[in-house]
Amino acid sequence: MRIKIIGVGKIKEKYLREGIGEYLKRLGAYAKVEIIEVEDEKNSENSSSAEEEIVKVKEKERILKHIKQDTYLIALDLKGKALSSEELSRSLDNLALQGKSDLSILIGGSLGLHQSLLDAAQLRVSFSKMTFPHQLMRLILLEQLYRAFKISRGEPYHK
Repeated sequence: MRIKIIGVGKIKEKYLREGIGEYLKRLGAYAKVEIIEVEDEKNSENSSSAEEEIVKVKEKERILKHIKQDTYLIALDLKGKALSSEELSRSLDNLALQGKSDLSILIGGSLGLHQSLLDAAQLRVSFSKMTFPHQLMRLILLEQLYRAFKISRGEPYHK
């Protein structure tokens, strides 16, 4: 399976980079995982909704440059479907059985993803009703992907 994680913004914190590196290394036994960082658009705390829409459009355009036509698109979205680790594992297994081995997972910036990207996604996933920093979300996503592959293969780690 090939998984491309496209995230808005750069990871600046050393501890996050190290954690991401560790899970990328672990995932190498199960899938080819690539992380693509696209530049985040600067916005102020008191931006109008029109200004926020402009930010989302610019970030969307940067993301679209990295999405292949035939990829299975997954968007991380607060309003998406909440999956348990076991359900995520089954979902990945089902995609593989359907011949969908090329996945792109989108992580938006501080304002989230543009609605057109959410609409284009075949699956919208929420990790929680809580809001997480998008940089931390990459680490959480990688850990859950690793856990899903371990569950699928019946290997210890999950408990």
